[in-house]
Amino acid sequence: MTTAHQAGRRFEGAARRAADHPVLEKLAKVGFAARGVLYAIIGLVALQIAFGGGGEADKSSAIHIVRDSPLGDTLLWVMAVGLAALAIWQVSEAVWGRPEARDRVQAVARAVVYAALVYSMVALLTRNKAASSSDDQSQDATKALFELPGGQFLVGLMALAVIALGVFWIREGWTGKFMRDMHVTEPRTRGVVVKLGKAGYLARGVIALAAGALIGEAALTYDPDKAVGIDGALKALADTPAGPWLLVLVAIGLVLFAAYCFAEARWHRV
Repeated sequence: MTTAHQAGRRFEGAARRAADHPVLEKLAKVGFAARGVLYAIIGLVALQIAFGGGGEADKSSAIHIVRDSPLGDTLLWVMAVGLAALAIWQVSEAVWGRPEARDRVQAVARAVVYAALVYSMVALLTRNKAASSSDDQSQDATKALFELPGGQFLVGLMALAVIALGVFWIREGWTGKFMRDMHVTEPRTRGVVVKLGKAGYLARGVIALAAGALIGEAALTYDPDKAVGIDGALKALADTPAGPWLLVLVAIGLVLFAAYCFAEARWHRV
């Protein structure tokens, strides 16, 4: 038992040293920038949709746009490595870095999102396998839940979870709590970064609320095709009484959030 315990302690120590390695820190910074690239593309495509253009405004579409750009494969590999580093860092945060259970859960959720993006990028690069759109993923998940006992209730819970995420993001944007891990000391620069983050978190929150409402409608009508992801939620905003101008505001918020992600690459604690 003592030997096994000592081996476990050595493994934990090695894992913590790897998580604190300067190389991982630098790669995680690349991951923040990669996240910014994806959100910038989503925001710009959403603006295009708001003014009558086509396209899909979600991360899957953004990944394809990156690959179709000059040096696209190289850029996508760099982004995948950076996002993988972010996923590893979030796992280390969940295990060692965050004392509160809520923060640990958030770290695990972020790690899952980053890992899914890495998988999509690597699959596209190595097998030319296109990732499904966020709408397709939401509809597939809804169909799978409907097939389970109490499926309609489970879909309703999923809708409430997405709405709760939207409320959380809006709260983060409203209170500015997203800045707690940002080491920006110069007051004027900090003020700009706060404004970028506020706009971005509020925009993400509105999208999540719209997606959650549509998933809820799918639960009530027992129609999985009404469940949507980022793209469907954004397009649904154009059908509100505010019309396409609400979509324009949210799209601008996403572009500003992309700028905040680039600020994270510079100042976020890793």
